[in-house]
Amino acid sequence: MNHLLMTERLVLRPVTAQDHAGLLAHWTGADVRRFLFDGEILSAEEVTGIIEDSTLSFAAAGHGLWLIREKDSSDLVGTAGLRPLDDLGLEVFYSLAPAAWGKGYATEAARAVVEHALGPLGLPEVLAEVDEGNAASVAVVERLGMTAFESVPGLLGPMTRYRRVR
Repeated sequence: MNHLLMTERLVLRPVTAQDHAGLLAHWTGADVRRFLFDGEILSAEEVTGIIEDSTLSFAAAGHGLWLIREKDSSDLVGTAGLRPLDDLGLEVFYSLAPAAWGKGYATEAARAVVEHALGPLGLPEVLAEVDEGNAASVAVVERLGMTAFESVPGLLGPMTRYRRVR
């Protein structure tokens, strides 16, 4: 299975060990990690672990963490991926560099991941978990056609869980 995802403006490719420095720099930015990692700063070892887990997940199940770039640029726009959400299923998640905010890239990249999950991977549903204070991500999951089904406590306050079924 080809794990490269293409949209009108973006290329999403699986992360590799060569992406380590770029991911570490991206994910340690305060604005990026605010909701993705609840404000925690990831260590270099944690980023290595995420890359290794993603590589294994792509080999075994056809999904993991994708690096997002614009089609005509080599600059890192962000990341998107699928990961387990407790024992409920897989959730779509994403992070964008602040310079890429407001361009619709989060919706475009997340839509590509969700369509990959519900299409070629054949998943029955895709989940998302969003901090209630993250209005931008609430708007993204709603644009993806996801509907809220549960509120749960989170480190930064209540989180809403969403789903989109095939």
